[in-house]
Amino acid sequence: MQEVAPKEISAHRRSFLLAAAFAFPAVELGMLASAAAQPGNGRSAMKRTHQPGESEFKSVLPEDIDWKPFPAFPPSARLALIVGDPSKPAPYVVRVKVPGGVKLMPHKHPEDRIYTVMSGVFYIGLGEEFDGDKVKAYPPGSVIVLPGDTAHFHWAKSGEYVTQVNAVGPLGLEYVNHADDPREQNRSAR
Repeated sequence: MQEVAPKEISAHRRSFLLAAAFAFPAVELGMLASAAAQPGNGRSAMKRTHQPGESEFKSVLPEDIDWKPFPAFPPSARLALIVGDPSKPAPYVVRVKVPGGVKLMPHKHPEDRIYTVMSGVFYIGLGEEFDGDKVKAYPPGSVIVLPGDTAHFHWAKSGEYVTQVNAVGPLGLEYVNHADDPREQNRSAR
């Protein structure tokens, strides 16, 4: 029998636990799907439907992204629709590009959101008042889960950043202080 060093044991144990964590739920799901499809069990096989516009393969290349102003953002920030329709109660994916130095003041979204930092450093802080000392820096590749109705703020402190947001619509954005809302500022300027 080959002896295994203590470090290797813990590595083997970690590998096993990770494999088990992913394998057991998959086996359970497979058993459930199999049971649902069995004739005579009172259930018919579930047929999955696609989200609108997602019934065929497609891709979005970086050069095809259409960056546009978004009324709820400061004028220099941009939003790009990648997948879905954020105004509908369905999954959507958008990207947000904010130039260096720009701040998005404290606001909330009713929907849960998952942010992925695509480029730059994403600074986000939690709370109903902007506090530059409370922002935390997230480099490219970071994933941030933000529960709905959580007051937060962003700052492009060290330069431009791009984040990708995955959520289930409809998209909402409400500033804690209505005077910080660019939509209100545009109404006042008219």
